[in-house]
Amino acid sequence: MSLELMAPLMFAGLVVFLLLGYPVAFALAANGMLFATIGVQAGFFEFSLLQALPERVFGIVSNQLLLAIPFFTFMGLVLERSGMAEDLLDTIGQLFGAVRGGLAYAVILVGALLAASTGVVAASVIAMGLISLPIMLRYGYDRRLATGVIAASGTLAQIVPPSIVLIVLADQLGASVGELYHGALVPGLLLAGLYMVFVLGMSLWRPAAAPALPSAARGLRGAALLRRVAVALLPPLILIFLVLGTIFLGIASPTAGGAMGAVGALALAAARKRLNGNVLRQSLDNTARITSFVIFILIGSTVFTLVFRALDGDRWVEHLLTGLPGGVIGFLLVVNLLVFVLAFFLDFFEIAFILVPLLAPVAAVLGIDPIWFGVLLAINMQTSFMHPPFGFALFYLRSVAPPAVKTTDIYWGAIPFVAIQLVMVGMVVAFPGLVGHAGVATSSGIIEVPLESDPGADYLLPPQWK
Repeated sequence: MSLELMAPLMFAGLVVFLLLGYPVAFALAANGMLFATIGVQAGFFEFSLLQALPERVFGIVSNQLLLAIPFFTFMGLVLERSGMAEDLLDTIGQLFGAVRGGLAYAVILVGALLAASTGVVAASVIAMGLISLPIMLRYGYDRRLATGVIAASGTLAQIVPPSIVLIVLADQLGASVGELYHGALVPGLLLAGLYMVFVLGMSLWRPAAAPALPSAARGLRGAALLRRVAVALLPPLILIFLVLGTIFLGIASPTAGGAMGAVGALALAAARKRLNGNVLRQSLDNTARITSFVIFILIGSTVFTLVFRALDGDRWVEHLLTGLPGGVIGFLLVVNLLVFVLAFFLDFFEIAFILVPLLAPVAAVLGIDPIWFGVLLAINMQTSFMHPPFGFALFYLRSVAPPAVKTTDIYWGAIPFVAIQLVMVGMVVAFPGLVGHAGVATSSGIIEVPLESDPGADYLLPPQWK
């Protein structure tokens, strides 16, 4: 066996492990150790390299950046149980109730607000599915439109800061979380706008699919409604400023912002008199479970990456992708197609920890800005939540949808919004300036890293990629 065959065989071995149904974290680690053993026996791998693993694992568990994940997760879970989503949906639904498709607009707006204050997809989808889906069905909304709007709006938590996905991508790309948050803000809000445009089109094309609320269902009007809107919107807007505003202004790091968000969520829950032992226990349990899941996958991916690179896997991937026809554009087309296809079978954590470490060095060689590339990948990976039949957002919605809603309704309802997400991917590629920080397309088609603008900026490439 030659060294040139080791990397592709190792990658194929990982695919086999995953198809056999083994947990991703253990599949990564076991595959790495298996090929390390084969490499030692064949003389391609130095056993002493494995001595770096304890230090790498310690580096993972002591990484201050990753500490933001449990903070934001805990914040989202507490808010979901504090009734904020219920109050927002009820109030904004009253505000837009007289408009055809008003409930759908309310769901999208609340989805964006929840995304900006929680960053957790499961909490957003479940909360809106429990609260808004029965109401939308009661007033005659098309089941496919209603379920599609709820699932898609919930996935905004993946791209709108403070998204946990962006934290993971920043860690894998060696980029600044604050810069990635800043770059993702406009595309995330624009995606929410495209959802609303689709609802508008549906309400014009098929008015019966998205009716306005009858007058009897709109309780509050005038000044009373405006006061209720102010009361419902003010607390989450303050929390959003505490979390995102301090990060964008450079006052706080993402970890410190997440800590403030967690404290703010506890304060909101206490103000609503919904902070009790049961809420705390459930939030802490789920936070520990999600954080452990992320850390174990990251440890497994570290084992895999160490062995893969020692077997010249990074060079194999680089030669494979830089040799594509079309240069940078060819690379972007293949990468986006690959991520889209993998999203049918893997969730965003698995894609981020397996694929991104292999793609990032190649993107750096091609001169692609890491912030722009991270935002592009985040939008594409958002489809992993919406893909029929394995999208997690669809599973979350199915678990809380009434029996009258069929699984096929949820699947068909998701497809137009997956198409909208792909349109957003194309828009970011065609108009790089949508990512506020990123480089711009040159005449050669390369998205350049603006090295001259700030040589000391923390979003520049790490030394091993230069």
